[in-house]
Amino acid sequence: MTGKEPNSWTQIREELLRRINERVWQPGSLIPNESELAEEFQCARTTVNRALRELASAGIVTRKRKAGTRIAINPPHKAILTIPIIREEVEAKGALYRHTILQRVKRSLPAFLSGAFRVSEDTTLLYTETMHFSDNRPFIFEERYTSLAAVPSFDALDLDSISINEWLVQNAPYSGGELSFFATQADAKLARNFDIAEGSALFATERSTWNQDQPITHVRLVYMPGYRMRTSF
Repeated sequence: MTGKEPNSWTQIREELLRRINERVWQPGSLIPNESELAEEFQCARTTVNRALRELASAGIVTRKRKAGTRIAINPPHKAILTIPIIREEVEAKGALYRHTILQRVKRSLPAFLSGAFRVSEDTTLLYTETMHFSDNRPFIFEERYTSLAAVPSFDALDLDSISINEWLVQNAPYSGGELSFFATQADAKLARNFDIAEGSALFATERSTWNQDQPITHVRLVYMPGYRMRTSF
């Protein structure tokens, strides 16, 4: 990153985090003050302040008035969630990816999701059902509510040319989210979509994302029988 680039607070946060992770700044060391960083990145001090506040809230730096900002000696170890693009997951296995939109309609949030996806009653939501395929075999069934207040351009999107999953990852930045994993059984709809018997055991996840105080989307993903999720940390 150079000082000539127009930097947002998120870009600055990522650059500061890179310096911390790569030990450009050592644990316990004092880093440049806000004015110096603002001059380096050619931005307002408030932009730098926002980036530093985010790092402080994550426990990566400690900030004291008149004493400056220091790199935490024992920062907390947290898992960082990167939302996977389903197409890339399929293609990484050497398989052919495609998706089909099964349903696309505007509707209100059902009551049973009110605790998981906190949108106001007048928020317009686009409800979609998508089937993702791997080599023409059912891979993931996706059931999603997306707030058009958060991503208004989503309403006119051609969902046949790019999956909702991929478009949102690329175009709807999020500042936080919640993720849950659970076992479920195939109801009539899932049995039909996966071509399996009703009651078959399936693996599922639910995820909600938001940007600051604005909810973006709530998605339920149900995976093909025998799916195994792997991750690293």
